[in-house]
Amino acid sequence: MNPELPAALTGTDLSLSQSTSPRLPAPYRGAERWYSAPNLWRKISKYAFIAGRKTVLTALTLYHCLRDSDTPAWARGVIVGALGYLILPIDLVPDIIPGAGYSDDWAALVAALGTVATYVKDMHKVKAAAQTEKIFGLKGH
Repeated sequence: MNPELPAALTGTDLSLSQSTSPRLPAPYRGAERWYSAPNLWRKISKYAFIAGRKTVLTALTLYHCLRDSDTPAWARGVIVGALGYLILPIDLVPDIIPGAGYSDDWAALVAALGTVATYVKDMHKVKAAAQTEKIFGLKGH
């Protein structure tokens, strides 16, 4: 893991000091035991280079869409499900398998992104891309 990663996250929306999750709609509040912003940041900061740029970019795009008050409740539920799957240590394909471990996580994120694509704004993509560049740098994985 890159020892500079936590510093790269400081001062952005990924900062660990911003540990509050967006308020989930009532039907999805039970999901808070699987998904929370602090758990997402821990996972990204620890496994970003293993999961890869595409997985991190997709997760961050969904995260920003989740935080947007214009995103409807059903779409937030889809996003929470996908981000929760990324965070959970138990997967269809275990994350410890080199080269394949995060493929199922990425597939879940892409499926969620496709489902809620109408609500993903350019602003979400720009923020996610900027954060991904801070994590990986211009010549990252």
